[in-house]
Amino acid sequence: MFQYIQRIFRPHHFHDIIECLAAALEAKDLYTSGHSSRVGDMSYDLGRAMGLKGSELENLHIAAHLHDIGKMGISETILNKKGRLLPHEFAQIQTHPEIGYKILAKSKGLKQIAEIVLHHHERWDGKGYPGGLKEDKIPLGSRIIGVADSVDAITSIRPYRKALSWEECWEEILINKGLQFDPVAVEASEKLWKRWKVRWQESQKGSEVPELTVVK
Repeated sequence: MFQYIQRIFRPHHFHDIIECLAAALEAKDLYTSGHSSRVGDMSYDLGRAMGLKGSELENLHIAAHLHDIGKMGISETILNKKGRLLPHEFAQIQTHPEIGYKILAKSKGLKQIAEIVLHHHERWDGKGYPGGLKEDKIPLGSRIIGVADSVDAITSIRPYRKALSWEECWEEILINKGLQFDPVAVEASEKLWKRWKVRWQESQKGSEVPELTVVK
């Protein structure tokens, strides 16, 4: 199917399909509107800053847009719950990277993207999920998405808490440098922080989120 899509669609059409899949997820999860696009844009910036190019950068960008696609397999009651999740509910949420992997791995052409999605909740200290991978055993793309995903989550409103400021968010990222996050990714993020904050402020004014960039 993936090869068929590649034959009949031009690159920007393929990316339109990715955007549609992300939009389908966000229609199911009411509290993450725009989340996939914001994480995709930050991951792309961070990947470039850390030296990724060509297909590696493009795979990262697509994986970031689809990192939560596995939540399609999670009950809407849990996704849209107003309040903190109970332990058994959080356990279900924790299955979404594996569900996402199974969805994407159906296509051989998306295998690398599927691997990045599978491990985006691993931690630098090995206390993440689903594999408990540690340090550079975690795919670089997954480490990058882990930072971008957390930044957007911290600065966004959730049913059980208000959004933190970008200054408070940076403090949280620094506290978890070398624990949850790849230290090199955190250091690269510091140089991008002002850009991300300005982009976020513009998005709050109704500006359009930048489109996927096709790497040629």
